[in-house]
Amino acid sequence: MGILSGNPQDEPMHYGEVFSLWNFVLAGNKMILDQRIFLNHVGDEDLKKLIKESVEGCQQEVKQVEEVLKQNGVALPPAAPEPPHVELNDIPTGARFQDADVAASVSAITASSLVTCSQIIGQSIREDIAMMFGQFHMSKVAFGGKLLKLTKEKGWLIPPPLHYSSKEN
Repeated sequence: MGILSGNPQDEPMHYGEVFSLWNFVLAGNKMILDQRIFLNHVGDEDLKKLIKESVEGCQQEVKQVEEVLKQNGVALPPAAPEPPHVELNDIPTGARFQDADVAASVSAITASSLVTCSQIIGQSIREDIAMMFGQFHMSKVAFGGKLLKLTKEKGWLIPPPLHYSSKEN
């Protein structure tokens, strides 16, 4: 048996996996912070609920990845402190993010996260890491679907130019 056969958790990570997982935790901590700040600005209860779901999911993912890093003797990146809670009405109108803008930002963050998960899956040689990020990817796809549905229902979606075929079917 070779060094990379048997229980994947007993296999060493390669440098790309180490860096990607470390960077995932760093970016995940930033994503959690940003979305908690967004919660201070959001008035729509449906959007708040989705953002809270996103934060909880990201926290779980970060914890899982931190555990893998710790098991492999890798120091963790710093986490930002939790931002203070601010009442929506205390934020001046000109300084407040609008719900549609927050929804668009969360959508962009989700799309970027999907690409990151796919990249880590593709570079992984440890099956456990690839599978973990496959699960993260699937949960982000489901979340993105919920967010897309909400943005359509609320009229916040700004579609690109739509193409209608001139051919008759």
